[in-house]
Amino acid sequence: MRHFLTLRDYSKAEILEIIELGLSIKKAFKAGEKTPYLAGQTLGMIFEKSSTRTRVSFETGIYQLGGIGLFLSANDIQLGRGEPMRDTARVISRMVDIVMIRTFSQAKIEEFAHFSQVPVINGLTDSYHPVQLITDYMTMIEHGKGNNPIVAYVGDGNNMTHSWLMLAAKLGFELRVATPKGYEVDSQILEDAYRFAQESGAKIIITNDPKIAVEGADVVTTDTWVSMGQEQEKERRVKDFAGYIVDTAMMALAKNDAIFLHCLPAYRGYEVSEEVFEGSQSVVFDEAENRLHAQKGLMVWLDRKRKA
Repeated sequence: MRHFLTLRDYSKAEILEIIELGLSIKKAFKAGEKTPYLAGQTLGMIFEKSSTRTRVSFETGIYQLGGIGLFLSANDIQLGRGEPMRDTARVISRMVDIVMIRTFSQAKIEEFAHFSQVPVINGLTDSYHPVQLITDYMTMIEHGKGNNPIVAYVGDGNNMTHSWLMLAAKLGFELRVATPKGYEVDSQILEDAYRFAQESGAKIIITNDPKIAVEGADVVTTDTWVSMGQEQEKERRVKDFAGYIVDTAMMALAKNDAIFLHCLPAYRGYEVSEEVFEGSQSVVFDEAENRLHAQKGLMVWLDRKRKA
């Protein structure tokens, strides 16, 4: 049995296998074929952090695969508060077939997975967002950017940046990360990424200059400057991130056929301009839809590994 907590736990072959499965399921679905790969199964969805795309994509995805989704909000269940995490995990995993958790602490989801009898999927933590990255790479493949791409990430050194580091280091492509001083990526995660990159041949560049990152890139991506729980820091962050907006001038530094990605929600006028977000190079809504298909591929893959 496998869990999907961070891409660091997966090989290049496994990551690509999950994405290819998602692409195959998407193609069949678009052709009207709805195979109930997970007939009768229940996906337990635990949300300590709210989300539009994560809930809709997982709940719709399990339904399209023949199962049902059980939504548990922070009001329904308090992870690690009162009842120990290990007890909660052992109870819930006896009643459902897969668990998806969207929470704050990576340690919390790691502990849950350790005591779970069923596969656990990281729907987002403060450290990683792996389901978004298999989605992003699926979108890159569909738009012809899956072969040795140069990816530029501009913005906060957050869970998305950490996940980009893991994806690049595992798959072996070039990733350039530009963050303001004081907002760099976690040093231990970066050290791990460098180690994996030595094995895969990935090239990882860390800079405080977004222009260096974007110059000649195939893919330009960013994320909100103010993540959930950081609202009180907004004024300071907006000031600190001056010059990091992905606007038309910034995109002009990338290749002419470069695409723009954003995991959403996007705040126009902050991390991305209205013109770029709504422009011809933006594929953010293809990307958003692919959360559904990539996660279906992931759930089917995990189910097959459990049965193997």
